[in-house]
Amino acid sequence: MTNNDNKLGTEPIGRLLAKLAAPAVVAQLINMLYNLVDRIYIGHIPGEGAYALTGMGVCMPIIMIVSAFAMLAGAGGAPRASIAMGRGDNNAAEKALGNCFTLLIIISVVLTAVLLAFGEPLLLAFGATENTIGYATDYLNIYALGTIFVQLTLGMNNFITAQGFSKTGMLSVLIGAVCNIVLDPIFIFGFDMGVKGAALATIISQAVSCVWVVSFLMGKKTTLKIRPKNMRLERAIILPCVSLGAATFIMQASESVISICFNTSLRGYGGDIAVGAMTILTSVMQFALLPLQGLGQGAQPIISFNYGARNADRVKKTYFLLLRASLVYSVLLWALLMLFPSAFASIFTSDAPLIAFATPVIRCYFAVLLVFGAQVACQMTFTSLGYAKESIAVAITRKFILLIPLIYLMPHIFTADPTMAVYMAEPVADVLAVTFTVILFSVQFRKALKQLEQPAVKKS
Repeated sequence: MTNNDNKLGTEPIGRLLAKLAAPAVVAQLINMLYNLVDRIYIGHIPGEGAYALTGMGVCMPIIMIVSAFAMLAGAGGAPRASIAMGRGDNNAAEKALGNCFTLLIIISVVLTAVLLAFGEPLLLAFGATENTIGYATDYLNIYALGTIFVQLTLGMNNFITAQGFSKTGMLSVLIGAVCNIVLDPIFIFGFDMGVKGAALATIISQAVSCVWVVSFLMGKKTTLKIRPKNMRLERAIILPCVSLGAATFIMQASESVISICFNTSLRGYGGDIAVGAMTILTSVMQFALLPLQGLGQGAQPIISFNYGARNADRVKKTYFLLLRASLVYSVLLWALLMLFPSAFASIFTSDAPLIAFATPVIRCYFAVLLVFGAQVACQMTFTSLGYAKESIAVAITRKFILLIPLIYLMPHIFTADPTMAVYMAEPVADVLAVTFTVILFSVQFRKALKQLEQPAVKKS
């Protein structure tokens, strides 16, 4: 495959980004259904929905960590593979694919063992109470058995999208989501399994998606194939993939750490209802983050391929189009949240006190969501360019340097309503993080473009 005959290097940017991003966004929205559908059904279980929803919310940090480990290999290896393809080196791209496949299997075995051995202590540390620990352990013990399906589905699907097969990537997620939507009410209500039924439906659905993804990457239609000769881990191959994937890993795993910090702080100030509201906020945040990440995933193959091919003009055009699309989405979602917060809360629970509590909290928590599109667009572009250090710096700054300290500081600053002050940490951190990210990206992006343009000047 050469630069001339590959659509990533020749097709008009707008049409190409729409073609790749639309299925990627749909795939992210569908992927969101796995846990959202579970929460919607569980939140409406008669008589126990509020406690069951809160119990599942305590599981969310662990589920986020599992997903983050999939991105450590997948989100790092896929851009490396795209850059190699842009250089015309498909052999190096397949080595990245094979090494990441092996790494995901190893990670799955370790995570499954840890979750089964230490699940309950972790849940208690993450904010479970005597009212919710039973629901949380019921869900997690079953979910842990499907860890390998989650890892391979999420991790390997990045390599499908990175080759430009965005529709296939969308189908990978759609198949599992449809299974989950169908199986959830059957197991939860039909078999009266409650949260256990939701977990069982999820891992069965992920198993179906996993078979689809691995079969495609071993089949005839894919450009890059999983080959046994490339599955032996090589330091020179896997370490650059992991270093680049570390940014996405930190971004997603830190959501888990943030949830833990929010849950433990809110449990002390506002009790179970405050933790339940945080479960709703986490769910709504997925409405914001996953489609934005889908846009970034659609742009990633274009940016990475053309960066490898040293085509500065296409890299620049793709980024600015990604930035505009991301900002339009974040502004529209922000407007809906400000206008109809109770409608979003009602999606996840029918408990009237919880809806009433969550309504003003949603407006506070998402107060500056309208600028968040810039944060995600810059960070995803850093990853697409292979700029691991910068991408990690952006992720660490927002979550660990800003947000976590603010979660504990804000209640001492706004003592009149310490519970609301905890939620206020999010918008304050976002304003500071977006400012830092935009400044850093502006400097580094200009340097990257100049480096690509220099050889072109010499050759002319």
